[in-house]
Amino acid sequence: MTEHAGAPMRQLASSPRHPRALAPANLILTILLSVLGALVGVQVLATLGITPSTSLIGALVAMALARIPLTMLRGFRSVHAQNLAQTSISSATFGAANSLFLPIGIPFLFGLPEMIVPMLIGVAFAMLLDAWLLYKMFDTSIFPAKLPWPLGIAAAEAIKAGDKGGRQAWYLLGGVGVGVAGAIFSLPMSALGVALIGGLAAMIAFGVGLLTGGFAMPLFGLNLAEMYLPQGMMIGAGIVALIQVAVIIVRSRRRSAAVAAAPQAKLTETAAIAIADRRLGRAFGLGGVGYVVIASGLALGTGLFLHMSIPSLIGFVLFAAAAAFVHELIVGIAAGHSGWFPAFAVALITLLAGIMIGFPPEALVVLAGFTAATGPAFADMGYDFKAGWILRGEGADPEFELDGRRQQLIAGMIGFGVAIVVVAVAYPIFFANGLTAPINAAYVAAINAGIDGDTAINLLLWAIPGALLQFLGGPKRQVGVLLATGLLISSPLAGILVAIGVTLRIVLKRFAPRSVNDAIEVSAGGIIAGDALYSFFSGAFKAIRF
Repeated sequence: MTEHAGAPMRQLASSPRHPRALAPANLILTILLSVLGALVGVQVLATLGITPSTSLIGALVAMALARIPLTMLRGFRSVHAQNLAQTSISSATFGAANSLFLPIGIPFLFGLPEMIVPMLIGVAFAMLLDAWLLYKMFDTSIFPAKLPWPLGIAAAEAIKAGDKGGRQAWYLLGGVGVGVAGAIFSLPMSALGVALIGGLAAMIAFGVGLLTGGFAMPLFGLNLAEMYLPQGMMIGAGIVALIQVAVIIVRSRRRSAAVAAAPQAKLTETAAIAIADRRLGRAFGLGGVGYVVIASGLALGTGLFLHMSIPSLIGFVLFAAAAAFVHELIVGIAAGHSGWFPAFAVALITLLAGIMIGFPPEALVVLAGFTAATGPAFADMGYDFKAGWILRGEGADPEFELDGRRQQLIAGMIGFGVAIVVVAVAYPIFFANGLTAPINAAYVAAINAGIDGDTAINLLLWAIPGALLQFLGGPKRQVGVLLATGLLISSPLAGILVAIGVTLRIVLKRFAPRSVNDAIEVSAGGIIAGDALYSFFSGAFKAIRF
């Protein structure tokens, strides 16, 4: 991936103090956008089964307000204030839809309405912990800021183009036009944009997974889902990815100790990451304890202790906490490298593992909701932090970068808080009309159907190649996780567009000048933005018609 032209922005030089998320104008806009994002997210998920990307909507609203000649709106001319706006609405949208509304629909469909309120409280805490953990892990060896986080690049390029204009704006608008045109014909254009800016090895693995999953049945008559190949591959790759994360944490502690003894003048970019890695161990420790506490609260609040023995209950709490952590990391890895995250599918995998262990149905309902709640907020905050990192000069001023990221966290937490209130008020209306997230039916069906010995064997067998690929690719490439992600998504059109993007990227890198490659990266952000904008407005229109 090329460096982003134009960073640091002009605000970095003239405004060393980052705009405050709690400043009156920013706070009012944050709350209003969050209400809008939460309502749209829940409505579109309930009616269409997808969650729209609203990030650019927040930025566009802030840009529009900046054009109004009022003193109180002058602050929205800052790209950093616009970044806070897009962070809040995006957090509210994904938080309300994926982290809150989806999980509480599972006990509703399973016929356990008494679990809805305690489930809502538990997953709300899980969502907030999810976002805080990404805040602690961003720009470390596990989730470096230089990962693609493609939707973050798209948001940053849109904000930069609106601020600077000129040739970059035309490149972006051209990309938006391509993205919208393709989306009108139901093409997953974000796949093309992601392929142009994502990690090359990860994109090749992702594309192979998409093509294999999409064409296995029509060309070879192989139903990979019935073979449990994608799920098994993700289990194996996920386990190895978790081990790799643990190794990184151990190594980072050693590097941090060495860097701490080095003269300040000799600090390099790698050393700076090593310093940031000091917080990894503490974040993992606090995160693990937090998930255990939340899982324990869910077990008590939902009445699981009435259905399980004490040893079984302890085992369930530990498994649920570990599953939530693994789910979060896998979703974050997939999102950071490809911009796509198989949160629904990975949550289903953890549910299958719970079924294999033999947890009772009530415990499986809690497990499905709890694990589904972790991951989306984690990934979404990664996109937002990536956008902010680019706009703040890609780490050129560490103090400014950390201050800005802290303000983004505050804006995101406000968005999540609004999402909790919106879902608490709105879910009775949706449930009364029989509206839940469509994927909930798959979770309930899996719990009712159970799992047999052949399924367990298939999962374990396919876990072996997934683990090997992840091990051979290493933690930087994440080949195993991305291949499994593509297999789970199983979209032939997306696979074809990824293949086109990867091929175009290789050819241009080999034969085209640097300026062309820079223009392609900006255009790629525009393609993703165009696809997201069309999906948002078309999804919102269809949801309103419902």
